[in-house]
Amino acid sequence: MSPVFPTVREILALDPIRHGAPRLVAGEAGLDRPVRWVHVAEVPDIASLLRGGELVLTTGIGLPGEDAGLRAFIGELADVGVSGLVVELGRRYVSGVPRVMAAAAARRGLPLVELRRATPFVRVTEAVHALIVDAQLTELRATEEIHQRFTELSVEGAGPAEVVRQAAELSGCPVVLENLSRQVLAYDPAGQSAELLLDGWEQHSRRISPPGRTAYDADRGWLVTTVGARGQDWGRLLLRWPGGGELTTGAPVPDGAPEPGPADVAPPPQAPPTRLTILVERAASALALGRLIRRDAEGLERQIHRTLLTALLDHSRPVDEVALRARALGVVLERRHLVGVVVRYRGDEPAADGAPPEGPAPVDPEAGPARLRDLSEAVGQALREAKLTGLSSAVDDQSVGVLLALPDPAAEERALAGFAAALRRNRVDAAGPRAAEAAPVRGNGAGAVIVAAGSGVGGLREARRSLVEARQVADAARRDRRDLPVFRLPHVGLAGLLHLLRDEPRLQTFVERELGALLAYDARHPREQLLGTLRAYLEQGRNKSAAAAAAHLSRPAFYERLARIARILDADLDSVEACLSLHVALLALDAVRAP
Repeated sequence: MSPVFPTVREILALDPIRHGAPRLVAGEAGLDRPVRWVHVAEVPDIASLLRGGELVLTTGIGLPGEDAGLRAFIGELADVGVSGLVVELGRRYVSGVPRVMAAAAARRGLPLVELRRATPFVRVTEAVHALIVDAQLTELRATEEIHQRFTELSVEGAGPAEVVRQAAELSGCPVVLENLSRQVLAYDPAGQSAELLLDGWEQHSRRISPPGRTAYDADRGWLVTTVGARGQDWGRLLLRWPGGGELTTGAPVPDGAPEPGPADVAPPPQAPPTRLTILVERAASALALGRLIRRDAEGLERQIHRTLLTALLDHSRPVDEVALRARALGVVLERRHLVGVVVRYRGDEPAADGAPPEGPAPVDPEAGPARLRDLSEAVGQALREAKLTGLSSAVDDQSVGVLLALPDPAAEERALAGFAAALRRNRVDAAGPRAAEAAPVRGNGAGAVIVAAGSGVGGLREARRSLVEARQVADAARRDRRDLPVFRLPHVGLAGLLHLLRDEPRLQTFVERELGALLAYDARHPREQLLGTLRAYLEQGRNKSAAAAAAHLSRPAFYERLARIARILDADLDSVEACLSLHVALLALDAVRAP
């Protein structure tokens, strides 16, 4: 990846400089500094006129004669951030630059170059400025390509994985997309080791906290931008820039100490080029826009391709139209007691793009749709056997929804029990409803299914609430190991409710607000893990003695840890209200981290 500006090393390779027989005297470690301009100077106080990034050319005729003045001249150039100093010999200095100048340049890590033959400076400035203009044009073209590429991705509705892949391809750097809980949503290592990139990601990510929506963390070497739209942030996009990360500049040499050599001074971290900042911001915009488009497009897609049941869920058609078309199908929804039901497999089908998340075995691309078709057929058959009427349709890639139309509320429990029993008789499993020796409908097997029901409602306009509740209960029940015929909302409890909301940015924000300081502390001190101490304290009902025993700590050590947690969180751990909020945040964190 070419920098925006040429480096000192590249400029020394130009013909006008080579004509002057250049010799590097000091500052070899700084040869890769970018040069944004070339300035000719013959006065000692030139530093006040510079802004940093310049390559200064001089014959030395106006430089101080005393050692202290030369040290001050070099120090001022280094302080303002010049990229290097080139001195032409022959007018002021004949055989070489003064040793005190070379020592001062070495101490500050400033590249100092002698030109041993007379060199027209105008040829140097022309050549370098041509390089700079060409680099700026290259940068402009790269920026245009970035805008064009991400505009195309936005128009095409590309998913997060494709946007991240394109960002890594354009930058040549690893790119990671994470949510507010520091969980990786998509990544591209750009040819590097994905294992090294993602190992201990949450703790590593919590150390990366530059200020602002888009900023560069020079200590960690990550360019970070916030992802979100309409005032609702839901993640961060991070780009690993190799110009930074744990680098230190050369420190001043104490009096009497030996002068450092070129290899003793590490160059300062270089900020990423402007085009990379533009790239991550455009990629973040494409991700935010894509999320909005997919959310809206899903409703449109279902309006066209899904059934009337999905139309109710998405509000894509008026309920009067749904009722009219349902009646034409022989399903009467008016003046009926309606109950939303969702049936889904307890375990998700692996993605059809290659391999399951934790195994290299290949997956049949048709397996997922086939399982869903089998489940839909089994649900339809169960409705017929139980002599129930209603709408039935797949509502997503893993589950089938049903809107039961019952004559009166008193028939609700009997109808649900009859439906669940009929479905159980069909012996659904991953091989299909007709398998003779299939896995049970309920239970914990890979082919087990969950039946979840929402609250009954008295009209079609409220049907969506019952269907959504059923879908949420079904999702939450996946973590429940009980073998219930039908799961209802009271069965899922607080943990289930938080599981339902685990993808909600506001819940993730709540977790970060309550526990973020402690999680960040644990990330910096991995051997302590104070979160476990807090968990033991809360799970033992704030009984410190029982919590110390559960945490396998002595009481004094446990009490000291609790005091440290209270300081970190600025919370009163003897307060019931504060501990309740922290306990809910812990449960929410578990829900967010759960697969």
